[in-house]
Amino acid sequence: MSTTWPPPAGVPDEIRHWIAGELVASADGRTFDVADPVSNSTYTTAAAGGAHDVDRAVRAATAAFPAWSALGNRERARILHRVADAVESRAERLAALESFDSGLPITQARGQARRAAENFRYFADVIVALGEDAYRVGDQQINYVVRRPVGVAGLITPWNTPFMLESWKLAPALAAGCTVVIKPAEWTPLSASLWPKIMDEAAVPAGVVNIVHGIGEEAGQALVDHPHVPLISFTGSTDTGRHIVRSSARHLKKLSMELGGKSPVVVFADADVEAALDSVLFGVFSLNGERCTAGSRVLVERALYREFTRRLAERAEKVKVGPPADPVTEVGALVHPEHYARVLDYVETGRKEARLVAGGSRPGHLPEGNYLQPTVFADVAPGARIFQEEIFGPVVAVAPFDDEAEAVELANATQYGLAAYVWTSDLKRGHRIAHAVESGMVWINSHNVRDLRTPFGGVKASGLGREGGAHSIDFYTESKIVHVALGEVHTPRFGV
Repeated sequence: MSTTWPPPAGVPDEIRHWIAGELVASADGRTFDVADPVSNSTYTTAAAGGAHDVDRAVRAATAAFPAWSALGNRERARILHRVADAVESRAERLAALESFDSGLPITQARGQARRAAENFRYFADVIVALGEDAYRVGDQQINYVVRRPVGVAGLITPWNTPFMLESWKLAPALAAGCTVVIKPAEWTPLSASLWPKIMDEAAVPAGVVNIVHGIGEEAGQALVDHPHVPLISFTGSTDTGRHIVRSSARHLKKLSMELGGKSPVVVFADADVEAALDSVLFGVFSLNGERCTAGSRVLVERALYREFTRRLAERAEKVKVGPPADPVTEVGALVHPEHYARVLDYVETGRKEARLVAGGSRPGHLPEGNYLQPTVFADVAPGARIFQEEIFGPVVAVAPFDDEAEAVELANATQYGLAAYVWTSDLKRGHRIAHAVESGMVWINSHNVRDLRTPFGGVKASGLGREGGAHSIDFYTESKIVHVALGEVHTPRFGV
């Protein structure tokens, strides 16, 4: 029995674009169906944007840019705090919409609402406190840096935790003085329908924020190709990121690419086993396993390997899989039938490549919907597809190692380099591993706790650039250095 159907009250019959402060249909009237992941039934339609709709949104953002960028940092910060207030006042509704549309357990969807509000408050504080650099060259010259917003920012967001990740891009872009065009993920457009009322309530001027829904190959491509969008921030798959980089080359756009991951968890025999188990289980199975920083490769020192694998499998079998709206659910429904089929295909591949010790099939009490019992594969070889490729679901690969050098070798043995986790009581070794692992972020004896001040991003196939804290402001602005002579100028005199 589903506890998520019918949809929450007030779901619009059609999710429309929001351009220049107005809800509008696509220029050609096209729409696409939106389904929930529990029944896979269509519950609404969304406007299918194309090049004309994107151009209209870019023109609205361009028109709004001079006034928005001219506001003082303090005034923009006040507006961002009002946005945060408006988000918080809708926390329960936002969580209900997000859970229904994406399949996230309702308790985890509530956490996304809190984080979205915090993103706006944090970047409001950053932009007020952020200084600019000055350099004195003796008594002869002083040089200083000024930041200017880049212009219209194109934001392309993913379907996992959609509202929170929209806020992660929106808040620093607006704080820096950019105007924006957002292209939400087509599988989960519902929570984005809250932004128009939130922005209106916060008195964000019309045209500063614009939303164009649509299929990535059409609306997303049009945003990437638009000559008056100098900056693209994208979160999504590595393959799509590569395509965006190629498409952006024509206009030499500024890019931030937060892409895929296959993050290792390195567990030494001297680790706090209970804490490491809790972290592994939460890290790979929370958010339905649909998270870029999931610790989906667990590397365990051989002396601990059998015990750790056995206990991990036992816990995985007890994880509560169920309807997203049920507060006891720990893993809900995967977002879409296409993605569900892809994850199941990896599970079948894993059966041929390794030893299945937990999960691997639909829970018996859930005959319909995109459900998978958390799945654990043991004795996974480094060359296996389930070791190498991002699955983006509740599936984890476990492998043994014999010494520190082998742990580093295995940790680095994929194309990805987003996150890594190290568990050991030897902090010297923990630091050595953290420095040797090829990833943008490492946690030692900790699960994925994010400090908003720190740089977020990966290396290798996990992306380009960094966002977070002042790094985000740097991305959404251009720095200009101004050189001023303080004394007599002694320039060599040519042509005298």
